[in-house]
Amino acid sequence: MKLVNDRIAQHKIVPVIMLHSADAAVPLAEALVKGGLPVAEITFRTDAAAGAIKNVAKAYPEILVGAGTVTSVEQAKCAEAAGARFIVTPGFSRTVTEYCAGHRLPIFPGVCTPSELMWLLEYGLDVAKFFPAAQYGGLGTIKALSAPFPQMKFMPTGGVSETNILEYLSHPKIIACGGSWMVRKDLLDNGQFDEVEALTAKAVSLVKGV
Repeated sequence: MKLVNDRIAQHKIVPVIMLHSADAAVPLAEALVKGGLPVAEITFRTDAAAGAIKNVAKAYPEILVGAGTVTSVEQAKCAEAAGARFIVTPGFSRTVTEYCAGHRLPIFPGVCTPSELMWLLEYGLDVAKFFPAAQYGGLGTIKALSAPFPQMKFMPTGGVSETNILEYLSHPKIIACGGSWMVRKDLLDNGQFDEVEALTAKAVSLVKGV
């Protein structure tokens, strides 16, 4: 878990990706690598997720590829079999968390309340996805939660963009942010991977040195 946490903290951005075709996964991965961001969270919001993860893991083993929007143990198993190296859930699920813990599969459960953070502590987890960040008070709420939970760190996702990511990353309890502005749906659907590469490189340059 620590190795995955450290790599995510190193990159500071986790692209949150929704693909409708697994065939788009390899050119997308190439764009991310060329842009300097070898990490990807491919969401289980479409049927292409498992195939996309498998394609990325095979073609670009240097990419830290994970599965997002995982809401069941079945999806976690599918993601793991496809080559996902971490799991991200939109909320807290005991069954999914227990499965990942039992299989030494890093997991970042989604939380937005103190009670959920206490549940994470029961499983020895010290990094939480804060989601949806914008709707639940953003950085102000993270600061408030950090006071009673000094051991926790956060990965805010939802409403994070190039206009506010530096503000988020300025807080020491935030290891990285999840974002999709460099992997927008229209760019992926239209195969505009050169634009994905350019936006990724710009995002990497933005957070460099934070």
